[in-house]
Amino acid sequence: MRHSIHSPSLISIEDLHKSFPMGDGRIPALRGVSATINRGDYVAVMGRSGSGKSTLMNILGCLDTPTAGRYALDGRSVGDLTDDEQAFIRNRMIGFVFQAFNLLPRMDALHNVELPLLYRGMDSRERRWRSMEAMEAVGVSDRARHRPNEMSGGQRQRVAIARALVGEPSIILADEPTGNLDSGTGEEIMAIFDRLNQEGHTIVLVTHEAHVARHCRRIIRLRDGVIEEDRPIV
Repeated sequence: MRHSIHSPSLISIEDLHKSFPMGDGRIPALRGVSATINRGDYVAVMGRSGSGKSTLMNILGCLDTPTAGRYALDGRSVGDLTDDEQAFIRNRMIGFVFQAFNLLPRMDALHNVELPLLYRGMDSRERRWRSMEAMEAVGVSDRARHRPNEMSGGQRQRVAIARALVGEPSIILADEPTGNLDSGTGEEIMAIFDRLNQEGHTIVLVTHEAHVARHCRRIIRLRDGVIEEDRPIV
């Protein structure tokens, strides 16, 4: 499946709505959200619990679908894609970083980082060197043979970032990436995101912490499922 490499924007969402069934009715999570994210952007999505920020992140990551509206990723309408094509996008174009790290506990760090490439059917030798390269880029190549329970929280999040990077995605989506870390370690993780953005990576992160959002160059603030603020950070 090809995707356009000349799209003016990487992400374009128009009038997105999302609601969830509850009892005999439905509860709205997003109510007409529109925004554009260009290549190289560094965006913080903020809002209180229940504002819709995690719902929006799940839609951007092709983990969920909107009830109404349009989402175009790199010029392709995601709503027109088959399940297999959406799975392809998740593996090839999107790198995920989660608050809880989401590392497989029985695998060492290297094999966790290799997973996206394994799903592509990549040769084991190439998988290995690309994964080690990604781990070196975030400072955990010396933990390659350690399992998650043998690493600190900061080291685990670095491994998770390496896993997100290894497939050379178009965009990195990070959901509360410092939420399980102390403030000092959180700053170290944000310094990695800062550097990645300076190197050209497009990053969208969900956070409720102002000091984390200040690392970004733009804030999209949600309230009750609508955008109440979308501004650059000066």
